Amino acid sequence: MIRILSLLMLLFSSTAFSQTLLVLGDSLSAGYQMPANKSWPILLPEILAQQSQPTTIINASISGDTSGNGLARLPQLLKQYQPDIVLIELGANDGLRGFAPKILRNNLSQMITLIKEMGSQPLLMQIEIPPNYGKRYNELFRNIYPELSQSLNIPLLPFFLIDIIVQPQLMMKDGIHPTAEAQPLIAQFMAQHLKPYLNQKSL
Repeated sequence: MIRILSLLMLLFSSTAFSQTLLVLGDSLSAGYQMPANKSWPILLPEILAQQSQPTTIINASISGDTSGNGLARLPQLLKQYQPDIVLIELGANDGLRGFAPKILRNNLSQMITLIKEMGSQPLLMQIEIPPNYGKRYNELFRNIYPELSQSLNIPLLPFFLIDIIVQPQLMMKDGIHPTAEAQPLIAQFMAQHLKPYLNQKSL
């Protein structure tokens, strides 16, 4: 009986302190060409729990999504899940398709505003694209993220593939997507950089 009560108290404690993180991303977070349970958002909760930061992860990432797709889906996702935190990992497909930077800027800005209006904390991830799009375009694209972070006063997280893309064995043949073997490393990276923005459970 005592053991059962202890387990119930532990369960209640974890639930009471648990927070919800919605990941709004593209194929880089959706587990491209691998089982969904191998993707980094699925591996993340266990790491966060070990850090005394129990977190429910809602992976709303869809391969191929642009910032426009994310903006269109966001209102329903916010209504359905009412997340405490929303991580925006979008923009790569805008860049790969050569969309005008102002389109990306406007879409990200609207997403951040929507998230704030719902009382959630927006987090923006820096996105990088291959250098073959030209120096001017790449600079305009890259600068959108720190500029929005500063002007809208929200945290900017570093690109989660920054240490992965320099290791060919951790990248797929397309040179864009991380392999299944890279997912635990990405999860560890994300746990480290999310830590300041997650509640710490009292022990």
